[in-house]
Amino acid sequence: MVTKLWLVMFTLTASLLLMAKPIQAEHDSAIYMAAASALENTQRNVRDKDGTTLTPDEQKGGTKDIKITTKIRKALVKDKSLSINAQNAKIITSNRIVTLRGPVENADESMKLENIAKKTRGVVRVDNQLEIKAP
Repeated sequence: MVTKLWLVMFTLTASLLLMAKPIQAEHDSAIYMAAASALENTQRNVRDKDGTTLTPDEQKGGTKDIKITTKIRKALVKDKSLSINAQNAKIITSNRIVTLRGPVENADESMKLENIAKKTRGVVRVDNQLEIKAP
């Protein structure tokens, strides 16, 4: 009886150990693939944490600023000619001054986003800090 119990425990432990290796390999592969992904922007996020650049956390809670940001975001998402990066650009509105940040595909997209923001009712000025994505 003890021998059978020991055999079952040994078999289960060995099975778990054998399954753990492929899981670890998949995890490592996922990390490697994410690092090589076009969506990888860790360096940009690190730069934003140093406190020298404006981030969405700096947006004031004023009703006018929130409405302006919302209108611009809706216009960007609605425009299907824009890339995903452009549609996801950071929009920071403070005292009706809009700051646009993040990567876009080309200079035309950058100008298009700036024009959308400028045409939005209530905007006083647009600070275009969009970055053209490297080819």
